[in-house]
Amino acid sequence: MLRRAGPFLRHFLPERNCSAGYSSYCSETKMSKLVQARRLEGVDKNIWVDFVKLAATYSKVNLGQGFPDFPPPDFLMEAFGRAVSGEMHMLHQYTRAFGHPPLVKILAQLFGKLLGRDLDPMTNVMVTVGAYQALFCCFQAFIDEGDEVIIIEPFFDCYEPMVKMAGGTPVYVPLRPKAPKEGKLMSSADWQLDPAELASKFSERTKAIVLNSPNNPLGKVFSREELELIADLCVKHDTLCFSDEVYEWLVYDGKEHIRIASLPGMWDRTVIIGSAGKTFSVTGWKVGWTVGPNQLLQHLRTVHQNSVYHCATAAQEAVAQGFQRELEHYGKPESYFVRLPRELQQKRDQLIQSLVAVGMKPIVPEGTYFLVADISKFKSEVPDVPNSDEPYDSRFAKWMVKNKGLAAIPLSAFYCGAHKDNYNSFIRFCFAKEDATLKAADNILQKWKLEKTAP
Repeated sequence: MLRRAGPFLRHFLPERNCSAGYSSYCSETKMSKLVQARRLEGVDKNIWVDFVKLAATYSKVNLGQGFPDFPPPDFLMEAFGRAVSGEMHMLHQYTRAFGHPPLVKILAQLFGKLLGRDLDPMTNVMVTVGAYQALFCCFQAFIDEGDEVIIIEPFFDCYEPMVKMAGGTPVYVPLRPKAPKEGKLMSSADWQLDPAELASKFSERTKAIVLNSPNNPLGKVFSREELELIADLCVKHDTLCFSDEVYEWLVYDGKEHIRIASLPGMWDRTVIIGSAGKTFSVTGWKVGWTVGPNQLLQHLRTVHQNSVYHCATAAQEAVAQGFQRELEHYGKPESYFVRLPRELQQKRDQLIQSLVAVGMKPIVPEGTYFLVADISKFKSEVPDVPNSDEPYDSRFAKWMVKNKGLAAIPLSAFYCGAHKDNYNSFIRFCFAKEDATLKAADNILQKWKLEKTAP
């Protein structure tokens, strides 16, 4: 059931009893109401604004933002070309509000295969303006005043403000790192939930948990055992699961992405969120989707039809053709879903070698575009500032882009305010880049290494 509109409407009711003697008071009251935005308090700042500006000003190589600088696959660009320049002129007009029919049909076919169930394309799939809007629809549809939403740290930064904008309260539970074996680099798999700590976060006020696997920023791919732990708690406490799976095809080293909706008791309480941007390396197209039971998606449709209403038709048509091609080549070497992770794994390993050479300690990711590196050894080069309000990794990342020309994002950006200083000696790099970009980054790091060892 969607949130009641009462509290919202009260802000717009006309003022009463404003006699002449109180005109000044009433005027001030009206003005104060004009600028009130209670749901936005504390969520107006966004670290990406600052770091994008810094990267544009100082960086020679930007490994901060999470988008590829290599082209999408030829078959997808050709499909988009046909959509916008062919004889199908209606592709320039509105299509079905909840998803272009060819796209929802192929998504239902593919995810039905992956989940082992029959999906109705008209009721079990909804297309959104990227995964971002899919997340927004989830929080707006289901989260009300007093509801709690469990967020696993580190988390994609929009989860927290979206919960607050819906009137909910975020409840945080961290992935805690375990020391790797002697002589081994830490893996994202070494960052794990404490089962008792996770269980303690569930209460009668818990409405949902947000799961992001593979996880941005760590690159962690949750194991079946970890997902079963989360699923059991969701069932026990009758809790929804918003499952952000935008990196579902980007897993490495033979790891398997398991969809939590496939576990017992989870289909009826899970909304799966996906992204064509991450799937086909077209982040600027902003085509995403939700998959789930109709009793949940019907409420997302209500939010969607009363906000964005519609997504770009031509982009949906091209993505539909891309999925059709991938379904025909599913599991084969020529599949983009097979080729892309293989290529990205090589890029990951290339960047790991470069970072190790300069003295950083990368955490080897099992998936996504990203890897996180420990910068603890650099505190002699970039000293900490006692009692600073800014986390160390944020100051380090700013120093690095200004002095070395290499842009990255501080890991503390992916934690709530109270926990930012707990994990402030890590920075995140994006390795979904051209080999030439990674080579340019390596050149910067090699030069840095020489400077560090110079007498």
